[in-house]
Amino acid sequence: MNAVGAPRFAAEWLALRERADAAARAPELLHPLRARLNAQLPRSSPTPSAGPEALPAPHELVIRDLGCGTGSMGRWLAVRLPGPQRWILHDHDPALLAHAGDRLPSTAANGRPVTVTTECGDLTGLTAGTLAGTSLLTASALLDLLTHDEMADLAAACVAAGCPALLALSVTGRVELTPSEPLDAAIAAAFNDHQRRTDGGRRLLGPDSVAAATEAFERHGATVLTQSSPWRLGGPEAALTASWLRGWVGAAVAQRPDLALRGIAYLRRRLAACAAGELSVTVHHTDLLALPRPVSGTG
Repeated sequence: MNAVGAPRFAAEWLALRERADAAARAPELLHPLRARLNAQLPRSSPTPSAGPEALPAPHELVIRDLGCGTGSMGRWLAVRLPGPQRWILHDHDPALLAHAGDRLPSTAANGRPVTVTTECGDLTGLTAGTLAGTSLLTASALLDLLTHDEMADLAAACVAAGCPALLALSVTGRVELTPSEPLDAAIAAAFNDHQRRTDGGRRLLGPDSVAAATEAFERHGATVLTQSSPWRLGGPEAALTASWLRGWVGAAVAQRPDLALRGIAYLRRRLAACAAGELSVTVHHTDLLALPRPVSGTG
């Protein structure tokens, strides 16, 4: 089963959203994350006179990025965490993996090296054994594409391995458009129903993903921290806003064909307002940090 392999996200769309993603990510979660990860790195380096035999055993942070796309999470996060780091990028799309692997930073926040490997394939088969030795699991805009059981399995694997998880930019189902229109609520509700659709026999979490992730991690004893991470669209993000509008309304109409005629006119008005600089949109997301209890050997 390729759980999140069915949608193929074009590199152009991922590039278009990267700046908005970076602005939205919640830096408040980095302090507790750094505190956890720092415990896994060498506390000191040998003095120059100590000789090569005194070098500590090699330590590095091993970071797995699920559904990495073009690598925007790695470009944002690697330079904000200490090193050395080894990133393992996971995606179902080999073209995106090649793009991501070539564009991650080469050094971490403390100047230590960042290295990259890639793994192509199913994103839902990770086990505690797979995650053994992993310092951090990350994902961005991924949880809504999982099912309840897949989310539960991922949380169980992280907790069993003692592996923290930083799961960013999960949709919440809340969208605010200014100026508002009477059809906003119907489009939003239809879009949210589309996000919860059954796809290939899999019932997707959609905007319920943060609640499902929180419940799954807490059930296994992990500490879960969340922060709002909204997209704020409009103005310089006009191209992204227009692309998002087309996808948002298109999904709503696919879910509710009875909205088609009104939806086409609605989209035309919204795109015209966007082009004129008269539309702003807030798309609400949540970033989640899960901190399982460390297991023996993980710090």
